[in-house]
Amino acid sequence: MKIQDIKMGRISTPLKHGYKVGKRILTFSDEIVIKMITDTGEVGYGSAAPTPLITGETDNSIIGAINYIKPEIIGLDIENIEEIMKVLHNSIHGNNSAKAAIDIAIYDLLCKKYGIPLYKFLGGYKTSLTTDLTIVNDTVEQMVGKSLKAVMDGYTCLKVKVGNHVDFDIEKVKSVRKAVRRGIKIRVDANQGWRPKEAVSIIRKFEDLGLDIEFVEQPVNAWDIDGLKYVTDNVSTKILADEAVFGPSDAFKIIEKRAADLISIKLMKCGGINNAIKIYNMAENMGIRCMMGCMLENRIGITAAASFAASKSNLVKADLDTMLYFDKCAIVGGAAVEGNTITINDSPGLGISDIIGWNEIS
Repeated sequence: MKIQDIKMGRISTPLKHGYKVGKRILTFSDEIVIKMITDTGEVGYGSAAPTPLITGETDNSIIGAINYIKPEIIGLDIENIEEIMKVLHNSIHGNNSAKAAIDIAIYDLLCKKYGIPLYKFLGGYKTSLTTDLTIVNDTVEQMVGKSLKAVMDGYTCLKVKVGNHVDFDIEKVKSVRKAVRRGIKIRVDANQGWRPKEAVSIIRKFEDLGLDIEFVEQPVNAWDIDGLKYVTDNVSTKILADEAVFGPSDAFKIIEKRAADLISIKLMKCGGINNAIKIYNMAENMGIRCMMGCMLENRIGITAAASFAASKSNLVKADLDTMLYFDKCAIVGGAAVEGNTITINDSPGLGISDIIGWNEIS
């Protein structure tokens, strides 16, 4: 089964509510989706989520990167996974979300060839997982209100985003904890918002107040590995590395220095499933647990991420809530999302059968 063509399309999915990213309020999720077509007529699906503030990729840069990579992989046999991945990752520097779209489509095709769902192909550990729900950085009142509604709706784990101002950050987390019952897990995502000593001071304050924080995500700048290690070494609360881990080499640096207690794996950050496997294996071998995360992704990306998470015993946490923000979805098939539970079906590959309203990019 050889790759014959890659077709690209753009889908824009309305969100139920505005989603705050930095200083912008998003009302739609725009993504580039691909159909990888083989010489046997089989179709594999992939998607890339533009996240300029994190990956540096826009929809147009993703389109350009895929067009650049395309002639390099046309004609390659999907069963020669090592060859394809070497060509893919050596074809262009960076552009990890574009590479992830191609990688996901390749794995979808490979699993379809053998008639096996992706989660089983990768390990088959379980068929469902529980995600947290993100409480975006806002006023204290708004964050408390959204947290209470989430708990009433059955969510048992909240990820509270902070990182703008030290005093406000402490007040926001304290207020959310006071509002929800003790059985609710709270994770704090600082989004690189603190300096190392500042982070230690804030997290120790959380500890002194007895706020019972499950972990703090990326407290310092992604490039500051020594700063991340300083925080990890000087607090009792677990520290998770997110933006600091873009690929296997980044993960190696974190693991080698023991700069974090946990590692977040995101397909859009690391370039797809193949690199995610490498990061996961390093972490597992060194006794470091992992969380599966995502960008603002549709059902293709979430199904791929959830399938990977469901296949591995050391992927013990999930932050895959973006499907919950969509008013509707153009993707037919894939993982089922019901509240905080994501369930993988046994259809071959991703289980995606169609994309409604596909607008092909010429």
